[in-house]
Amino acid sequence: MRLLDTFVMSLGAIRSNKLRSGLTLFGIILGVASIIGVMTAISVIQGTMEREMTVLGTQTFQIQKWPNGFSSDEQRREAMKWPPVTLEEAQAIRDNVQSVDLVGTEFWDGGKTASYQGYTTEPIVSLCGGSPEYAENNTHFIANGRNISRMDMLTAAKVVVIGNTLAEELFPFTDPIGKTIRVDGRKFEVIGVFEKKESAFGGPYETLALMPSDTYTNIYGMFFDNGFPRSANVTIHAKTPELLPDAIEEVRALIRRIRNVKHTEPDNFYYFTSLSQIDQFNESTKPVKIGAFVMGAVALIVAGIGIMNIMLVSVTERTKEIGIRKSLGAKRRNILVQFLFEAVVLCNVGGIIGIFLGFSLGNLMSAMTNFDANIPYEWALLGMGFCSFIGIVFGMLPAIKASKLNPIEALHYE
Repeated sequence: MRLLDTFVMSLGAIRSNKLRSGLTLFGIILGVASIIGVMTAISVIQGTMEREMTVLGTQTFQIQKWPNGFSSDEQRREAMKWPPVTLEEAQAIRDNVQSVDLVGTEFWDGGKTASYQGYTTEPIVSLCGGSPEYAENNTHFIANGRNISRMDMLTAAKVVVIGNTLAEELFPFTDPIGKTIRVDGRKFEVIGVFEKKESAFGGPYETLALMPSDTYTNIYGMFFDNGFPRSANVTIHAKTPELLPDAIEEVRALIRRIRNVKHTEPDNFYYFTSLSQIDQFNESTKPVKIGAFVMGAVALIVAGIGIMNIMLVSVTERTKEIGIRKSLGAKRRNILVQFLFEAVVLCNVGGIIGIFLGFSLGNLMSAMTNFDANIPYEWALLGMGFCSFIGIVFGMLPAIKASKLNPIEALHYE
C-alpha cells in the first residue's frame, strides 16, 4: 500500500469520528496556543524594545550611577552607596579619551508642567538639563529652530528645546520658535522643536523640555531636597563603531583611576550600550519563556495521553476493519503507519489551529498600543515539531497494538 493511500485512510478515519477528534484537538490547541501566545507577546515587546533601545546607536554608550530599567532591587541598593557621576568626570573624558568625539551630560527630572498664554499641560513634562551633544548621542534631532549651544551653557541661558507633542499642545496654530513659555513655573524661550519620536513605553521624547545643564543646576542645584546628590548621565560617542569597545575600556579605566578604585574591586558605576540593554532584556524574559514552554508542554503531554486513550478505543472499535485489511494483504507496517498517521495528523491539525490562535492572542497588544506586531516563526516551527513528536510518542502504543492483531481473530471480533 502506498504511503499516500495510508494517509488518505487516516484522514477518513479522523473525519468519521468528528466528536472524538474534536475533543482530542482541544487539548492540543490549548497547549500550542499557550506557548505561541506567550512567545508572540514577548516577541512583540522585544521587537519594540530593540527598536527603541537603539536610541544610543552603534557608536554611543552611557555612564551613569544607576542601573537601567531591567535591574534588580539588589543592584539599586548597591548603587545607592556609590558616588554620583559628576560633570568634572565628564570633562575628564573629553580631555583624556582620544577614541571619542562627543561627550554629553544629562540631568533628568519628570512630572513637570508647561504653560503658554493661560493653557497649562498635565504634569507630564520631562525636564532634561543637557548639553549640545544630547541630540546626536540620543538620535533625537531638531526639526525646527536650533539646538542649545555652548554659549547657552556658559551663560546659563533660560532657553528650551521642546518635544514635538508638547509643541503641538502649547502651539496648535502658531510657530513656537521665539515664544516664551513657563516650565515648572519659570520662564524660558523656545529655541527649537525636536523631531517626532514616539515611544511605545511612554518615553520622554514627545513631552521633553531640554535646557542647558548649567541652567538646570542653577535652578535646581546639585542636590535633591533630601540632601541626596544629583548624578549625571554621561553619553559618550566613539569616533567609529569599531572604536566603541576601546572607548568603553578607556573610559572605564579613567573613571576608576579618578575614583581610586583598586584593580581587585568592581566598578562603582554602570555603563551600557544599546546592545547590552537588549541582551539584559532578553535575559530578564528567559524565566517567562521557560515557564510558558513548560506549561504548554504539560498541556500537550496531557493531550497526548488523551490521544493515546482515544486511539486505543479506536483500535478496539476497528478490530474487524483491521482484520479485513490484513486478509486483503495489508502488512503489519501498513497498519502501524496508518494509526501513527492518524495520531500525528490530529496533533498537527490542532497545532496549526493553536499557532494561529496564539499569534492572534499574542499580537492583541500591538493592535491596542504602539507596539510593533511580530510573528515568531521559529516558535511556530518548534510547536509543529513538538506536536509531531507528541503524536508519534503517544500514537505508538495504539499503532503497535493494531499492527499485532491476528487477522483471523480480528475478522471474528464482535
